[in-house]
This record gives sequence, structure tokens and C-alpha cells, in this order.
Amino acid sequence: MDPYAKSKERKVGARRPKIRHVSHSVEPRTRRERQAEKQAVAAERRAIKKAARHHLKQQLLDELEENE
Repeated sequence: MDPYAKSKERKVGARRPKIRHVSHSVEPRTRRERQAEKQAVAAERRAIKKAARHHLKQQLLDELEENE
């Protein structure tokens, strides 16, 4: 900490006050709950992409069979 810093400039680095954009009463979830939700969303997106790839592959194979 800089001893010559102004009073507002002293709270920097690890000792700075944490800013919460949402009040604590609005969001009672823990970090693990938020992380689990984020992973679930990512898994769902992966599943959607996988299904879409499978569908497109099947569609392409059907089109190739029709042309032959």
C-alpha cells in the first residue's frame, strides 16, 4: 500500500472492498450451485450440438442414397 495515496486510493489489491452487483438477499446460491448450473447449461449445449451433427449426417446420407 502506498503511504502517500489519497484516502480513496488506499483500498486497492487484495484488501479492496468486493463489489456485488446483485444484493445478497436476491442471490442466495453458493458458488458450487452456480458452477453446477453453468456446467449443466454447457452439457445441454453440447448435447444439442451433437444431436444436430447426427441429424445433419443422417440427412446427408439419406440424400446420397436418393441420388444413387
